[in-house]
Formats: sequence, structure tokens, C-alpha cells
Amino acid sequence: MEEFTEKEREILKPFFTNLDKPVFVLLNLPEVVKGALFSRYSRTSKSLRRVLLDEFIQNPEIGFNEIVKLQMKSGLSEIIATKKAEEFYDRVLVGFGDDSVAELAGVHIACENISQLIAAKEIEDCRIGLSPLEKSTRYVRFDDKVDGKYKYYRDPDIASSKFDSLYEETMDFIFDSYSEMIEPMMEFVSKKFPKQDDITERAYESTIRAKACDVLRQMLPVSTLTNVGIFGNGRAFEYMLTKMYSSPLAEVRDLAQSIHEELNKVIPSFVKRATNERGIVTQNYIKETKKAMFDLVNQMKLIGKIKKTDLSIDVKLIDFDKDAEVKVVAAMIYPYSNLPLEKLRNKVRRMTPEERRRIIKEYSSRRSNRHHKLGRAFENTFYTFDILAPIGSFKDLERHRILTQERQLYTTYYGYDTPKEIIEAGFEKKYRKTMDAASVAFKKISKLFPFQSQYVVPIGYKMRWYFKMNLREVCHLTELRSGVQGHTYYRKIAQMIANEVKKVHPNLAEEATKFVDMKEYDLERLEAEKRIDKKMKEVEEKYGK
Repeated sequence: MEEFTEKEREILKPFFTNLDKPVFVLLNLPEVVKGALFSRYSRTSKSLRRVLLDEFIQNPEIGFNEIVKLQMKSGLSEIIATKKAEEFYDRVLVGFGDDSVAELAGVHIACENISQLIAAKEIEDCRIGLSPLEKSTRYVRFDDKVDGKYKYYRDPDIASSKFDSLYEETMDFIFDSYSEMIEPMMEFVSKKFPKQDDITERAYESTIRAKACDVLRQMLPVSTLTNVGIFGNGRAFEYMLTKMYSSPLAEVRDLAQSIHEELNKVIPSFVKRATNERGIVTQNYIKETKKAMFDLVNQMKLIGKIKKTDLSIDVKLIDFDKDAEVKVVAAMIYPYSNLPLEKLRNKVRRMTPEERRRIIKEYSSRRSNRHHKLGRAFENTFYTFDILAPIGSFKDLERHRILTQERQLYTTYYGYDTPKEIIEAGFEKKYRKTMDAASVAFKKISKLFPFQSQYVVPIGYKMRWYFKMNLREVCHLTELRSGVQGHTYYRKIAQMIANEVKKVHPNLAEEATKFVDMKEYDLERLEAEKRIDKKMKEVEEKYGK
């Protein structure tokens, strides 16, 4: 390990978790400084600590004291300036043109009071470099008001049109219905499922609330406001902003502006190209392509008349690789052989079914739970599923990122599903009246505002989207989302996907869907809440109350 003098150690100490180990974390440095530091680090034989000392702290041209001014409070350092760091970044990093260094600066940002299935999904649709976490419709009630108004997004285009009153009245009616039914639904669920002696009061109340919220969230519209926390790197934020600026919806564009404004305070150089000349060209490319495709689809009459269906969920396997088993088995062998892949595939083709099955078993049979990931060999075959299901199930499943997915616009044309609990509790008439009122408003508004009208649609209405994913992701999605604590609708989708794969590739599916839960449950969250109780007790025993 490199040694530093006592004086150097005192200078470096505030910026690293240790000074004498090969693995360490950076402290008390603005994100822009970290990015610039790593850009130099990748082009020198010096250690990172030495780069900081020689080229930042002790280089008078950098003005490090202006970049990072330390205020000692209870022995803790506090950052108060980044402007000089941005100047340094511009000179060092941009000169090299290395975009990937922007991935080395991470930021946590919170976006509050944004629409659940428009703005939030615009963020969550970014697959690489961002980790979002959204407020749950299962654990949080949405019947509260702020200044006498329910928390839903009010689109400025609709607000300035003849549909302003219709929109507000419809949204208020939906939220009134939700609010009026939430307490009676909790009471109904608790009577149907009385508390057992082995369940704590905390676990029981949480389970009952989750069940009631799960049922009634079908009425919540796309415009329902939520909060999203995001951790991401500079490069991912820049691309996300570029996409958001090209949206046809004012909310998404305004949110992009707000996010950009805040990121400019901590990583300005990493997101500047979202709106510079290159960014504007990219925005136009995205925006113009979308418009041209919508126009072309209409011109070519590729929009059919939608028929309502009685099916609550429909999952169809549209295409799959008929040579899947050969490709996957050959990939299993490849790392342990010295033969080229093509030759291995030819050998596998000549194998008997029993020989292939033996290899599949040897490769996968030691998985004892879903947390044991399948090997990458299962990524060598793909499946495309066309899905018709309630919007709420898309809301949950869309967060899977290692796949290809696209959705159609939210509409009311496919109809909606009525949860059995709504009927059993005697709320069917009010529920249908609420859902039908939303459909009437949607159909009127959509004639003038095809994008903005999506805000009206309750998430119990059905929609279409497709998933294309490899078998390894099929395994992850179906085993995770079929779990006992999952929502009824997306559990069914996971189960149906698993069954479709079993039909065409039974040998592979035997291992890839081994831990898919095919059962049905009444109180989905109960077992999970019991586990939480157990963990809480362990923590209390370890640390005390």
C-alpha cells in the first residue's frame, strides 16, 4: 500500500473511509468532484488518493479550497461549493469526451405529487442506471385531501378547455367513492377473516388494510398523485431528461424541468446535454418519430374496433424459439468445454432427449429457492407475450427492466374487471357507477386530447402491453411475482406466463419455473407480515426495545 506522510494523511483523512486499505469509500466530495476525480484516475498510474492530493488539493490552478470548503461541526465535514469542480470537470472530462465517466456520479432525488401511471412510469421506464422506488397503493390510503382537494393531477390542457368541469367532477366522484368505501371494505375483510390467536395485532391490521386497499385501488385513476424516490447516475439522468422533454404531456415536460433544475445544483456537467444543441436534436428525433408513427398508423387504418372481453386477464405467447433447448443446453456446456459454440450446438442436436435433460438437471437442479439465480445459459432463448390485463397489474410488472416492453395508451375500451370482494361486500352497484362515469368522461375528452385523457382512466380498466424476455428473466419474473404476498392480478399473469412456457419447452421450464407459486390466497400479505413480526422480535432480542 502507498504510504503518506502524517501531514498528507491529515489532509486526506476527511475524504476517505480509510487510508491504508485497498478498498475504500469516498467521503465529503461533491458528485462533480468524484466524476472528475475518476476521469483522471482512469488515465494515470497513481492511486486515487494520490490523484486527489497531487492534482486536486495541491494544484493551485484547481482552487480545491474553493471547490470543497469544510465546516467542522461536531467533527463532521460539510460541502458548501461545487462551481470550481464543474469548471475542472469541463476542462478535464469533456476534453476526453468520455461519456461513461458520468456513470460514476450518483444522486438521490425525490419527486413528489406526480401522477402514478404517467409521470412515475416515464421515470420507471428508464431501464439502465436508475433505481426508482414508488409509494405503494397497497400500504397507503388515497382518501386524504390537501386544502379541500383530492390528490390527483390536473392537466393544464384539459383545465383550459371545455372539459375542465367534467374532469374535476369525474375525478372528485371517483375519489369520493373510494373514500366512502375504504372503511366499510376494511370492516368487511376483517369480518370475513377474523384475527387468529397466532397473529399479532400489528400484522393483522396491516394485512386487513393491505387487502382493502388492493381491492379498492381498482377505482384509483391514472392521475392519482404519488411520490417516487430515485437513485441514479449522471448519464442515466441525462437520457431520462431528454426523453421526458420530448413528451406530449405538460406534466412530464414540467417534471423534467424541475428534476433538471435540482440536478444542476449537484451534477450540472453530467446533465447539461439534455438541453444543449445535441439534446434538442435528440428530443426532436423522439418527438417527431412518435408523431409520425401515430399519423402513419391512422393513415394505414391499423387501428381496429376494440371488443370488450369478459376475460380479466389474457396472456398469449406470440412467438418463441423452436430451437431453444439446443441453444440453452449448448450454452450450459460452453464454459466447461473447449469447443466452439456452433460445434457444441451440433453435438447437442444429436443428443437424445434424456441426455439433454441430464445436462439441464446437472446445471440447474441445485437451486433450492428462487433467490438462487439461474445461470446465463437460460438467456439464450426468448419469448414474446401479448398481455391484456388491468392497468394496476401493469403498474407493478412494468418495473421489471431486463426485458423489452411497450404499452398502448390507457383507455376504457377494453372494459374493467370487478373484484369478487366488491361484489361480496355489496358495493358492486356503486363501483360500476364510478367506473362507468370515468369511461363517459374519457370518451368525451379523448376526442380532443388523446394523450391527456389517459389521466381519467381508473387502473381497474384493462390495457394491452407486450413483454419480450429471455428464459432467465421469465424465471425471475414468474417466481417473484407469483409469490404469496403479490396482488391477485399480477400473480395470475406470472402463473399464466409460466404455464405458456411449460407448454412449448417443458424440460427447460421444469427448472426455470420451479418455484412459481400456483396457489390462490385470500389474505396475500398475511404470511409476509408474520415474517416481519418474527424479524422485529429478533431485532428486539438483539438490541433491546
